[in-house]
Order: sequence, then C-alpha cells, then structure tokens
Amino acid sequence: MTKPVRVAVTGAAGQIGYSLLFRIASGELFGPNTPVRLHLVELPAAIKGAEGTAMELEDCGFPTLDGIEIHDNPEKGFEGINWALLVGSKPRGPGMERNDLIRDNGPIFVAQGRALARAASDVRICVVGNPCNTNALIAQHNCREVPATRFSAMTMLDENRAKAQLALKAGVNVGQVKNLAIWGNHSSTMVPDFDNALIGGKPVTQVITDRNWLEKDFFATVQKRGAAVIAARGKSSAASAASACLDHVKRFLTKTPSGEWFSAAVPSDGKLYDIPAGLIYSYPVRSNGDGTYEIVKDLKLTPFAREMISKTTKELLEEREVVKDLLG
Repeated sequence: MTKPVRVAVTGAAGQIGYSLLFRIASGELFGPNTPVRLHLVELPAAIKGAEGTAMELEDCGFPTLDGIEIHDNPEKGFEGINWALLVGSKPRGPGMERNDLIRDNGPIFVAQGRALARAASDVRICVVGNPCNTNALIAQHNCREVPATRFSAMTMLDENRAKAQLALKAGVNVGQVKNLAIWGNHSSTMVPDFDNALIGGKPVTQVITDRNWLEKDFFATVQKRGAAVIAARGKSSAASAASACLDHVKRFLTKTPSGEWFSAAVPSDGKLYDIPAGLIYSYPVRSNGDGTYEIVKDLKLTPFAREMISKTTKELLEEREVVKDLLG
C-alpha cells in the first residue's frame, strides 16, 4: 500500500456527497492499492449528517479507506489534501435569478479558495457546486498559492448526458460515442459539439443525418436535462453528478488515448478559439496522465457551433462581471 491520498469533499452530507464518498472509499477512483483518507467538510449545522455518513463508511469495511476526518470549516478540512472536490453550494431557490445564486455562493468559494493554501503542494481542485465555472474562478483567484491550471469545473455530467442522447438516437451502446466535447458554461447555454464527435468511429452527422434534430432537440435536451431531472424526481441530479465527478478525476489521472478528448472547464488563456482570457471555460482537453492537460487545438467549428459558443462565452463574461469584487 502506498501513501494515502487525502481527498476533501465539501457538502459531504448532501445527496451528491453521499453518492460520491462510498465509491471513493471503495478504491474505485484511485485503485485497489492506494489508500484514501477522506476529509468530510460540512457546515456546522450539517455536521451530524456527516458523522452519520462517516459511520456508514466505516461499516462498509473498505480495505482502501485509511481514515475519515470531519470538519466544519475548510481551513481545517483542506489541511494536507491532494484533491479538493468542491461539491457543496447553496441551491437555487424559487424565484431566484441566476445572478442572485452567483452572489450568494461567491463568498463560500472565496473562503474555500483561501483555505486551499493549506493543501498539499500537489493539490488539484474540481468544482461541482453550481454555478461551477464561476465558483471555480472565484476560488482560483483567492488562492494564488496554487497554480491556476490546478483548478477545474465539472462539465463531464453534460458530456455524459450528451453521449447518452446520441447513443439512444443512433441505437448504439453509449461506449460507441467518442469525442463529444462541451464548450463554455455549465448552464443552459452550454454547447455540446456533435460536429466533432464520433459514433462507432464515424462522424455523428453521418450516422444521425437529421441535422434539425441535432441542432434543436438534441441541444435542448442536453441544455435542460438538469431541470428535467428535477421536474421528474423532485430533486436535482445526485448519483449522475457524483458519477461524473469520478469520471472527471479519472480522466485527469489517465493518459488520454491518441485522437481522443474529454470535456472539462479549465482556465482560458485567450490564445485558442477566440475565447477571452481569464474564464473557467469548458473545452475539449487531453490529459497527460499525471493531472496535467492540454486543450485540443485546431478543431473545426461550424458557423452554428461558433454562434452557440459566442452565447455561452457572453454569459460567462457577464457572470465574471457580477463577481468581479470577489476576484481579489
């Protein structure tokens, strides 16, 4: 057994946290020979729930679970961690505008960003709590000790949703769908890039020839899937979000096969695809297998894709303006 990987999960007593923690503790994420020490981070009011979750984790008897720490503040919770999975955030309430949600969650990620200075020198951060792109931007700006490229926001759930819809339409297993990139914001403006995706090694547009369906029904289904889940089950996505978080981390820890890519929101540098610098923006990316990555270059974007990308970019710029006073 190697040195334990320390993983902090915020919102540990919530639905996503509950769906996530057992799979990390089981060895699924880092392998059967890597022990994991979990840092469960919650608000003081939810500590009892985190304690109950910790009891259940212990009762599973996972050989890979090295131990559990429970903390009611990120300063203690992030001490020495190698991965920070920032799941917890205030949910959007009835009648709440997106900008209100951004402002309410902003201070949470200011505090968490500052607390990340206490993490291990190799720490990497995945933000799941919404609005995840801008929350990641806030955390990144409030932790200058950690390189910006260590921060990412999760758009793997959107990629998984999009691949599932294409597979259903084409009548194939979802494993046949490759290179479906999500561009931009994790919101109703996200852009699922079907033009550069493959089904069974062929371009999607050769397998699904109904472009009207792709540009309208497919786009709308992917962009509004989260709302559809809430309408159906009365609660937001939990198990699928947790599964996507695991996929996100696994993709960064595994060298991406040649010719393939996956979706993650990472810092933009202003050099690619006319995306302004300084946003946490979802791109097609390739992992080097050690946590580092590169954005895929020179993909051809149709006029339709460029129009959609301009809309999601505009939204992210507007969100950055809303929180500019929180960016340090």
